[in-house]
Amino acid sequence: MNDQDEVIYLSLSAASKLLGVHSTTLRRWADAGAVPVYITPGGHRRFARADIDGLAARHPLAGQAIGSTWANKALAVTRGGISHAQDRPGWMSRLPEDERAAWRRIGQQLMGVVLRYINSPHDDEGLLVEARMIGTDYARHARHTGMELTAALEAALFFRDSLVDAAMDMPEEAHLRPEASARLIKRISRVANEVHLAVAAGYQD
Repeated sequence: MNDQDEVIYLSLSAASKLLGVHSTTLRRWADAGAVPVYITPGGHRRFARADIDGLAARHPLAGQAIGSTWANKALAVTRGGISHAQDRPGWMSRLPEDERAAWRRIGQQLMGVVLRYINSPHDDEGLLVEARMIGTDYARHARHTGMELTAALEAALFFRDSLVDAAMDMPEEAHLRPEASARLIKRISRVANEVHLAVAAGYQD
């Protein structure tokens, strides 16, 4: 029997109960890229038991309410920003329609890493390495489409600003204390810095 055969999959409901969160919360985390999810041919979400156990072991889920609220806000801010960016000169207006799906995928990956990083009680170097890999992939794709470095950084800054703007609005909605809000923004910036440095390095190679 190979490793694939030994994987135990959980339904959305079963995984939510194991984590002690509502199913809609776990669905949001999965859609934001913070939790690995597998979609069946019938459109149902399935979660590997090992992934759920690992998530539960890394940090208490009660503290994830902040990250979940931020992720929902960030998704709304990003989508609104993209909608407006399409109507004015800039990197988005120059991007072919068939390429935008790739940018959305990269943005979802970045948001997933940030969400996991802000919920981690420690500075997880593994997540920072993942952020650098996203930046490298982003630079490779940008160069392939003929995008200049300035435009690539403009797009990266757009995503960064969207994530920070969502965090800036958090104190009002989530009743965050100033120190918690400052930590949130600092950790978002920490991940974004790794992405930006990787983008610049990708254009130098």
